[in-house]
Amino acid sequence: MSVPIDTIPVRLARWEGVDRPFALLETVTARTPGPGELLVRIDLATVCGSDLHTVEGRRPSPAPSLLGHEQVGTVVGVGAGGVRCVDGTPVTEGMRVVWSVAAACGTCERCTRGLPNKCLELRKYGHEPWSPQAPLNGGFATHCVVLAGTAVVAVPADLPDAVASPASCATATVAAALAAAGPLAARRVLITGAGMLGLTAAAMAAAAGGRVTAVDPDPERRSRALCFGASFALDTTEDSGEADLALDFSGHPAAVQRCLDSLAVGGRAVLVGSVSPGPSVALDPERLVRGLHTVTGVHNYRPEHLDAAVRFLTDHHRSFPFADLVADAHPLDRIADAVEAARSGVAPRQALAPHAPAQ
Repeated sequence: MSVPIDTIPVRLARWEGVDRPFALLETVTARTPGPGELLVRIDLATVCGSDLHTVEGRRPSPAPSLLGHEQVGTVVGVGAGGVRCVDGTPVTEGMRVVWSVAAACGTCERCTRGLPNKCLELRKYGHEPWSPQAPLNGGFATHCVVLAGTAVVAVPADLPDAVASPASCATATVAAALAAAGPLAARRVLITGAGMLGLTAAAMAAAAGGRVTAVDPDPERRSRALCFGASFALDTTEDSGEADLALDFSGHPAAVQRCLDSLAVGGRAVLVGSVSPGPSVALDPERLVRGLHTVTGVHNYRPEHLDAAVRFLTDHHRSFPFADLVADAHPLDRIADAVEAARSGVAPRQALAPHAPAQ
């Protein structure tokens, strides 16, 4: 490094609470990463739907906090003892990386039985209280301290920032959902909700040989789904027929019900979007038993799913228009504009370029 890490200036856009403006802080400095940690320069961050839920008060979140958990960046510091990528590659300064939405302890009862995504000591980027002692725990900043116990994956040079950034949440979550769904080749795959996750799921399922039907009330989303591998894109009023695999990314009760009701004999439903309290849906236990149905939920993801996400994007980002899903980036001081644009739904993802000049 040409300058000591603890002299690197940092800027961050701190969320102050519902109906309050973000605070742009410019007096923070980076710190040398501790054992097993990284300091990463954030090159691009994207605004996830859960960030909007927080801003709008639809999910409980501490205030103040540093939001953001979809980002891609360049390593500028590696803590003592080193850090390895999911595939075992040592992390080095200058490496371009994405990292998981959460850090796990690795030793609790859940971690030791293969559930690090539900670690008892889980710490989630963009969801923790902000403090001067730990100011860089989210993506809406120029830098992030990547904690020990975080899954890290190297990003190939030819994978654009706009394609790589959502891997940390959207793409890896979809990879986890499809892993839970099981074999996809020649299966009838129903996807409800054609936002960022649903479109990604359509592409991943189609690339694996699935026959995809996407359902969404929005005509523009339905049109996009056809560009991402869906054979059919239906309105919510249209019959989607039987499905071997049904995946819901919307969280809407009617969509969840459709997934459950559509299952063919031996079918499997994977629910992903129901992350906020909502009304119950009907489950007919006799139909489930006689139909040999399986219903499972996916929340967060395991390290191998982030690795699978980056590999998929590397192999297929030229086959599907992933770059078109992310709008031109806003500078950090225009975060309010990025959030407002995300609310409008003009693109599945809005982006922040934290190192772009202020406007």
